Amino acid sequence: MSLEIKLPEPNKSTPLSQLLLKRRSIRKYGRGSLKLEEISQILWATYGLVDKNRRVVPSAGATYPIEVYVFVKNVENLKPGIYKYDENRNTIVLVREGDFSKELASACLNQDWVYKAPVNIVLVAIYERTTSWYGERGFRYIYMEAGHAGQNIYLVSTELNLGTVAVGAFHDEDVKRIIGLGDEYIVLYVFPIGRL
Repeated sequence: MSLEIKLPEPNKSTPLSQLLLKRRSIRKYGRGSLKLEEISQILWATYGLVDKNRRVVPSAGATYPIEVYVFVKNVENLKPGIYKYDENRNTIVLVREGDFSKELASACLNQDWVYKAPVNIVLVAIYERTTSWYGERGFRYIYMEAGHAGQNIYLVSTELNLGTVAVGAFHDEDVKRIIGLGDEYIVLYVFPIGRL
């Protein structure tokens, strides 16, 4: 015989509850550019520092295997290009200059929202940072960490009245080639972000 217990109704009026209720996958974006302040907020919420030794997402053994790249197509006062997020200094560093949205969309099986988004966040990982400590089980931890970062991208985009969608369909080697990454990197996620 199973025992069923009715739970109290959840409080859906808290700020976090409101974001969770509004969060959804958005594949159509308005034509407006994003602001540098919005990019900063998104990147910090994705993988930024809370203090000297801790980031906004949990990481197995604090190994932090993920690196964050930003494909910029249309951001006010920022040249189009591929940038790497430096969470320790809350800066972005230009890796390649130019608009690579067409190449990225092609690598993502021609998903139009990747091409049309003013920004695409790409999460990659160096597996050895985690697997050197945890062996094969470390792979699970890396995917969990990517999920935490991905949910943060969704929530901060919702908070900023922007849209995003998690893209997992892509040719890994093509995305790595566009960014200029070596064999030690694995591409995990692509998140196009744009105005509603």
